Amino acid sequence: MALQWFWVSSATLLVFYIFAKKVIRNLNGWYYDVKFRNKEYPLPSGDMGWPIIGNLYTFYKSFSSGQPDSFISNFIFRYGRTGIYKTQLFGSPSIIVCTPEICRRVLTDEVNYKLSYPKATKKLMRSRLDNSWEHRQFKRLVTAPIVGQNALGVYLERIENIVINSLEEMSSVKQPIEFLEEMRKVSFKVIIQIFLGSCNQQIVTKFGDLFDVMQNGLFSLFPIEAPGFSFNNALQARKKVVKIVESLIDERRLMMNNSEIGEKKDIVDILLEIKDDNDEKMKDEDIIDFLIVLLFGGHESVATAMMWSVIYLTQNPQCLKRAKEEQEVIIKARSSSEKRLCLKEIKEMVYLSQVINESLRLTSNAALVFREAASDLNINGYLIPKGWKVLVWLRALHMEPEYHSNAEDFNPSRWDDYNLTEGTFLPFGIGKRLCPGLDLTRFEFSIFLHYFLLNYKLEQINPECRINCIPISRPIDNCLAKVIKLSTS
Repeated sequence: MALQWFWVSSATLLVFYIFAKKVIRNLNGWYYDVKFRNKEYPLPSGDMGWPIIGNLYTFYKSFSSGQPDSFISNFIFRYGRTGIYKTQLFGSPSIIVCTPEICRRVLTDEVNYKLSYPKATKKLMRSRLDNSWEHRQFKRLVTAPIVGQNALGVYLERIENIVINSLEEMSSVKQPIEFLEEMRKVSFKVIIQIFLGSCNQQIVTKFGDLFDVMQNGLFSLFPIEAPGFSFNNALQARKKVVKIVESLIDERRLMMNNSEIGEKKDIVDILLEIKDDNDEKMKDEDIIDFLIVLLFGGHESVATAMMWSVIYLTQNPQCLKRAKEEQEVIIKARSSSEKRLCLKEIKEMVYLSQVINESLRLTSNAALVFREAASDLNINGYLIPKGWKVLVWLRALHMEPEYHSNAEDFNPSRWDDYNLTEGTFLPFGIGKRLCPGLDLTRFEFSIFLHYFLLNYKLEQINPECRINCIPISRPIDNCLAKVIKLSTS
């Protein structure tokens, strides 16, 4: 009797498994195929996944296992290299695009493809994320102080001091440190310093703690505003950040009225002074939003990319040697009266610029960019329905062997006289939505690597540590390591 029960139970489970796999899982795809079957163009091939959750489990499994490229590779393997696939992710039916021509088309067409962040991101950032003329005017005003190396030159000494002091502190610690966490501190201090200038350490620490809470809620799948949920905690942290910045802005405005600010102005001072075409000054809430966008866009991603650049160089001694030699040549060419970096020297860091490019390509911190179809659209004979998300899969571009030979290898020399097919390397986006922190990122990156290469080395405790790519690529131990100061003798 017991044996008979076992076989009946096993058979029942098998039937249910087959039914779930072949019927329930395909309901999502069948529904959308029927819904749009009378349209002029068909939906792209692809996999809509399970009802409600779509392919979210597969996505998280691929990225959390350190193999993020397996997600898109599976689509390519099953449906061919069409460069456009249907799926459902983050609660929305979506179209994935992953060829240079299509990605560029989507990212540069702000009329048909609207900016569309997940709900949690929208609510926490609250910046001017629409496609209006007002947004373009706002962006022009607020980004002017950090665009171009000449504009950033006024912050060179500040960034240098942060880098020099931070590296000295890391090397003075006897026990291993989480190198990624230290890089986060560096990037955070840089943003706060150029935005607010001198700020007491208590406020910086408070900012950092609150921002960490906000970061945890940024990509919440279920943005629930109730006590105990990460998204609600992030919203409360944002309110506290706003209050701190508001008080700092009031202090600055009072100092400006009393002429207590000298020639060296911080970004917040510049933003308090500039006026739009209607001769109106920026609102405080817009200035606060800009700071939060800077923190979200340039804190975690820059820190992670700097960490990986050091790891890649450490793992590739020949690249490390060449990068260091370039910095030594720059030092030797200085006059005896010069002790610090200057803009001219940073512009001479040709190989280091290639190291930065290669690190950004491999890490692909912005693995995908969110857009939304404003109406029914046709791309290459395929339908993109109105309201569907369009996921521009930048990582697929950066890891495509057709554009980057031996794509998984760290090879800065690939950038020697490299004629990039337009749209095959987009770490900062493209067009009017080009990341406003592009120049600041490369500037900070160059200064950090200059001092690290000349004076320090990294010894990882767990060099074979597993990688997790949610929300961005990192060793699960946050790169536990020792930063060792090199002998100057």
